[in-house]
Amino acid sequence: MEVLVANEPLAGDPLAADLKDEARQMALLIRSVNDYAIYMLDPEGYVRTWNPGGERIKGYAEREIIGDHYSRFFTPEDVLRRSPWNALQTAREQGKFEGEGWRVRKDGSRFWASVVIDPIWYEGELLGFAKVTRDVTERYQAQLRLQEAQVALVQSQKMEAVGKLTLGLAHDFNNLLAVVVNCLELIDMRPGADARTHELTSVAQRAVDRGTLLTRQLLAFGRGQAMVADRYPAKVLLERSLELYRRACGEALPFRVDIDDGLGEVEVDASQLEAAVLNLIVNARDACRDAGGDVRLHTTHWHGHSPYAPEQPPRDYLRIEVIDNGPGMPADVVERAFEPFFTTKAVGQGSGLGLSQVFGFAAQSGGFAILASEPGEGCTVAICLPLLEARADVG
Repeated sequence: MEVLVANEPLAGDPLAADLKDEARQMALLIRSVNDYAIYMLDPEGYVRTWNPGGERIKGYAEREIIGDHYSRFFTPEDVLRRSPWNALQTAREQGKFEGEGWRVRKDGSRFWASVVIDPIWYEGELLGFAKVTRDVTERYQAQLRLQEAQVALVQSQKMEAVGKLTLGLAHDFNNLLAVVVNCLELIDMRPGADARTHELTSVAQRAVDRGTLLTRQLLAFGRGQAMVADRYPAKVLLERSLELYRRACGEALPFRVDIDDGLGEVEVDASQLEAAVLNLIVNARDACRDAGGDVRLHTTHWHGHSPYAPEQPPRDYLRIEVIDNGPGMPADVVERAFEPFFTTKAVGQGSGLGLSQVFGFAAQSGGFAILASEPGEGCTVAICLPLLEARADVG
């Protein structure tokens, strides 16, 4: 049987001598690695060796970094926390340090690094540390996108469940109101009804009207509101309601408008869109009333994904933003802002259905609504509606 044997190194061959030398083999191995920064630190953390992977990842040539402290790779915040020295101490005391975090390249840009530090001991004496760094920015960003998608999916499922429940309740409540209206009309029509009876039925009818408005708002959130959609140029549709929006904002607050030209066309119920934008402007006005500031209506052509359907391909949207620089909202409030009956206003100052109505209108129109806010940073609510493709010219 034929046996294959590795070729013996030729006598006098310099490469053969190198391969016999363990130290040189290791040096050749480390210098051939480009995807990892592999280098040695002295016991105090100063760089003693460098490899091409270190230059590729961090941007420093060997002559630029040998003799410098490795803390220069850390962010200023981590240096203030003494993270570089704490990592070395952990490696010295526990036999290894492993971690991930932001690191800084020579050009000042940051990358997400996976780091391993091992102490190097010889006869009980610490000679230094072996440090391996890998750039895992793409993996880190992919994890963040996955987490964002998971959060969006959970939120979407929650809003879908609340919407179905709300829709059923609104229909039942509407049926009850219809019975009340019929009874009030019969009472009011009785031949013996006096002025006091007419007064009481009139009060009851006003209450029914408020209940009817409530059901309309609930139906809008549950996507069960009857809508009469038509095709409109977006710019024309928004500009024809500007005077109404200005009056709603009031004279005490500046109202700024920024509507892009060439926005394209949308297919919506014009009155429902007007009501939704008006709702947002009134909310923004109320938020700025005590803190001062201004309200801004901004529109733009936006291309992207719906946060409630990240699996769908991106598309073009008309993005209508109402922006205020009021007190803003904490994260827990932002998360619940579109839920029916959730409000941060005092009792009697709001039903908690304004934003939920906006959410339902946007969803029923094929788009979505999003809200961004932080304490002290104001609030931005955006209605994103699908833009229609341009119609072909008819000859």
